[in-house]
Amino acid sequence: MINRLEATRYVVAQVTDEPIVASLGNAKFDLFTAKDRPQNFYMWNSMGMASSMGLGLAMARPQQKVIILDGDGALLMNLNSLTTAASRAPENLIHVVWDNRQFELTGGQPTHTAYRADLAMIARGSGFTQVTSVETQDAFEEAFSHALKTPGPWILVAHIDAQRSPGRPPKSATYIKHRFMQGLGIEPV
Repeated sequence: MINRLEATRYVVAQVTDEPIVASLGNAKFDLFTAKDRPQNFYMWNSMGMASSMGLGLAMARPQQKVIILDGDGALLMNLNSLTTAASRAPENLIHVVWDNRQFELTGGQPTHTAYRADLAMIARGSGFTQVTSVETQDAFEEAFSHALKTPGPWILVAHIDAQRSPGRPPKSATYIKHRFMQGLGIEPV
């Protein structure tokens, strides 16, 4: 299985100024731990909304790749975002889904991917054509590198272990928003 923090470190090592939207929980904790930068948006208390925010950002900034780091439980909370993203089909979108088959932070309750749900198949059924599912670090690195160079939109489902992240980003929503806007070259209002 893939270690989420190790894979997140690979992601941030491959990007320059590309925005990364991280879902609540360990996705954002690992992003902060891997490399805190102004182009990172840390989602707090909005389960399922990283996919919608990342889609909007990809549509608004078609000239650069936009990366979403999401969790299986969070994506399952907003499956409609997949059909919307597939319909809009922004070529610059890379949506990474960390699938550990559980709601890790609330006690490890199983998500539907622990049973029969397959997020890669759901993405294909939603209309995505660039979909891959990986179970090793090498496969993840190859798939992510390919997605950076190839038009999408992309869904990369990474089957990960259940390791908790040690880091915690700032909790101030205003600070995160203003810093992210400045990281994108937008003056905060």
